Amino acid sequence: MNTSQPIHVMLVDDHNVVRSGLATFLRAYEDLVLVGEARNGLEALDLCRKKRPDVILMDLMMPEMDGIAATRAILAECPDIKIIAITSFEDEELVQGVLAAGAISYLLKNVTSDELSRAIRDAVSGRSTLSPEAATALIHATRPTRQPSDDLTEREREVLNLVVQGQSNQQIADAMVITVATVKAHISNILSKLQVSSRAEAIAYALKHKLASL
Repeated sequence: MNTSQPIHVMLVDDHNVVRSGLATFLRAYEDLVLVGEARNGLEALDLCRKKRPDVILMDLMMPEMDGIAATRAILAECPDIKIIAITSFEDEELVQGVLAAGAISYLLKNVTSDELSRAIRDAVSGRSTLSPEAATALIHATRPTRQPSDDLTEREREVLNLVVQGQSNQQIADAMVITVATVKAHISNILSKLQVSSRAEAIAYALKHKLASL
């Protein structure tokens, strides 16, 4: 799209005061034109069919149809529309969810007018804008999830393997040439690290995560 032409913007938010504030913001820029307002995702989907905006400023937490579902539905019908999620929440699941649904940008509602206007223009040009909080959430989401078993020592893994094989504390002590008291201490640590409360749960965890075999 030629950015010298007015950019048609639609607002989707269930709070009247938020929509009013965003409408006032848009009037301050000659190249940004408000073409419609919706209170939830269902209204937004219907309005999109009539107005065909260039950019939608989409709230996420709304009744009837939330912002993630609305983003997915709108882009299924109108893939050329650019959707900017603008919300008060920086939850990792929300960030991942709406970006996976097709939103091009994710901003918090404390964004400045200049930052928001720039994000709208960038969206029309196909460039994403992420709030620092959203970027951090995405970075956290892409990091490998640490498993409780990662904290087990080599000695504790040996004990766990013998527990899975059904050996008693005395049998484990004999096999590893340690005292029964030491075995009990290892097992206590294992239960704590695996976040389970019994030998049976520890065995189930170990088998599920392939930490040991029968």
